[in-house]
Amino acid sequence: MKLAFITAFFVVLLLVGCNSEPSLQKYFVENSEKKDFIALDVSSSILNTDKTKLTTEQKTALQSFDKMNIIAYKINDKNKDSFDAESAKVTRILKNDRYQELMKVGSGKDAASVSYVGDEDHIGEFVLFAKRKDNGFAVVRILGKDMNPNNILTMLSVLKSANIDMEQLKPLQGLVNQDKRIKG
Repeated sequence: MKLAFITAFFVVLLLVGCNSEPSLQKYFVENSEKKDFIALDVSSSILNTDKTKLTTEQKTALQSFDKMNIIAYKINDKNKDSFDAESAKVTRILKNDRYQELMKVGSGKDAASVSYVGDEDHIGEFVLFAKRKDNGFAVVRILGKDMNPNNILTMLSVLKSANIDMEQLKPLQGLVNQDKRIKG
């Protein structure tokens, strides 16, 4: 009897733990190795800052930031048809109740949005989603602990004075170079 109860308990845990609902994390994992995507993880070390020159507010904001996950879908002549389908997948994921939309700009094929996971004072993830019909789209997950909207604004002020480690962003060069080819 005890063995049956324990077995049933673990089966229930397994089923609850295997959530089949789509998430950004699953989307990143499923697409990070595909040829039409560029994926990279950026650590907080990208911001080479002199911490002695930071204000208390800036130090707090920097401590709340852990890392960024970026995935970008780059458009070329062969994959323009799948752009809408991939973009729609991300949009569907972000409509989940888990993601709270802060702001949205534009609509249709040229748009951007900022969403978050958590409550306003204890945000674990900010999500930036931007798409452009000529370039593709990018999803940036900013992960941390106890972040809040003020931290993000403060981080922008830190970025202005940071000596950013561009080596971590090197994989995105192809997307930027592609943008120049399309416009040129």
